[in-house]
Amino acid sequence: MKRSGWFLLAGALALSPPVAAQEDAAVRVVPPHQESVPDYLRDMLMADVAAIRVPPPPIEVPKLAMLLHTEPSPDYLAWVGVPEPRPITLPAPPPGRPPAVVRGLYLNAWVFGSRRFYDLVALADTTEVNALVMDVKDATGFLSYRSAVPTAVAIGANDLVRVADPRARLALLEAKGIHAIARIVVARDPLLARGKPQWAVHDTNGGLWRDGLGKPWVDAFHDSVWIYAAEIAAEAVLMGFKEIQFDYVRFPDEPRERMERAMFPARMGQESKRAAVRRQVALLKEEVGRLGVPFTLDVFGLTTSAGGSMGIGQNWDDLSELADVLLPMVYPSHYPRGSYGIPYPNAEPYLVVRRALEDGVLRSQRLRDPARIRPYLQAFTLRRPRYTAAEVRAQIQAVEDVGLTDWVLWNASGRYPAAALRSDLRSSDAVLGPIASPNDPER
Repeated sequence: MKRSGWFLLAGALALSPPVAAQEDAAVRVVPPHQESVPDYLRDMLMADVAAIRVPPPPIEVPKLAMLLHTEPSPDYLAWVGVPEPRPITLPAPPPGRPPAVVRGLYLNAWVFGSRRFYDLVALADTTEVNALVMDVKDATGFLSYRSAVPTAVAIGANDLVRVADPRARLALLEAKGIHAIARIVVARDPLLARGKPQWAVHDTNGGLWRDGLGKPWVDAFHDSVWIYAAEIAAEAVLMGFKEIQFDYVRFPDEPRERMERAMFPARMGQESKRAAVRRQVALLKEEVGRLGVPFTLDVFGLTTSAGGSMGIGQNWDDLSELADVLLPMVYPSHYPRGSYGIPYPNAEPYLVVRRALEDGVLRSQRLRDPARIRPYLQAFTLRRPRYTAAEVRAQIQAVEDVGLTDWVLWNASGRYPAAALRSDLRSSDAVLGPIASPNDPER
């Protein structure tokens, strides 16, 4: 490496702020990798690897801008020392059947309709990933592609189409043996709440009730809300999706003082939120069961260990007996301090995921016909430490150590570290770069 490259690398290490979590008064929390500072320069000089060529910055860039890091720069150290997972072979599923093992990536509607979709197809082509979860209806209430469902048309759910050619993209996935999963948000639908106020949660002060972000919700006690989700699911299957995944199958998770103002007009007598979610999910299952595809549900990660329904109506035992697959969102960043005796859960991805899934497995073993467990894993950074390939791989390892095989990675931007994934020995048409897509501008 050129001398200027080493200076840049050393400077980046010196100027980087220390990674430290917010500390409680009584407990000093030390995130991993911070007990001592490794001598990266020495290790790289001694390693028998090719030199990394770090280009010098443009001459016209002011020195102040260089110091402040106003332009994004590659994180070279994030890839140093991350062991490459061993290659595996995943058998192709029988025609018309879901894969025996599902390992997927989440794509929001914008990514689903952009050129990055083809980059992720290429990633799935060359790694253990064999499924993509794509938004059909997200938390905005808009449909990703133009729908013919009457309610969607009536409320303007077609006014923000983000995927112009869904059938072509789904046909590509089918041709490559990549399992296409449609994600449909149910109860968090501000568009439906405004378009059908009789289906919405109302405020005791008048008008529609709104969450902390100012968004109205639909009333999960109301049957029509769930029928609408089932109608969208039927259309998605006709479009080419091979599995339906429902999210926000619950009531709002807001502070008590805000929920005290929420009125649910469709509530029958003193029916509890837990009973309502179970009843409505059973209704949804009956409707979707006619489609002949897996019926899967996203749930809070805490459902694996919580005894009740956490005030949102989700209970692990109830939903596991109704779904084909249950997807607990066991993101370490979403667990409060002290969960499972871990001072700072976000800094211990392996431990958090393993403990959460151990609880879920134990609870499922007590049920007569439990759902398959396919956790959502964190592939994004929320507070410190920064999540790289190492943190993502640690979570996958936790899944496997518990005895499970399936998982889905979540990153809202659709960017996933290839170094965290095993290569797939089945792939005979490996693609190193993005697949060309004609007339498809980046969104």
